[in-house]
Amino acid sequence: MATFSVDTDGHTAVHDVTDRVRDALPADAAGTCTVFCEHTTAGLVVNEAERRLLGDAEAFVEGLAPEGGWAHDDLDGNAASHLRALLLGTSVTVPVADGDLALGRWQSVLLVECDGPRTRTVRVIAE
Repeated sequence: MATFSVDTDGHTAVHDVTDRVRDALPADAAGTCTVFCEHTTAGLVVNEAERRLLGDAEAFVEGLAPEGGWAHDDLDGNAASHLRALLLGTSVTVPVADGDLALGRWQSVLLVECDGPRTRTVRVIAE
């Protein structure tokens, strides 16, 4: 298992972490790789890392849950971030062959920040 950190740069932001995941794999890894985000206000997805699509994804995520009016906001004011991350999920599983991710041509592993900027911890478990 390997761990790395991602410093996010916006309240809602999408970061391509594919190369970081790839670098965390053992050279002889084969089978599957689970990428896990240790946070409740960020998520992981597999999708295309094209610049305009990343901006569209940020806008889409912001629209998943409106800010304000949630019971949890009385505690720390970030209920919408938790609800958005709830829909994204905290992990993705990717096939691995010969120590490399077996992603499709346009696929990337993306960390989606819902409550930043923050430092996020990501675990990579190759099986």
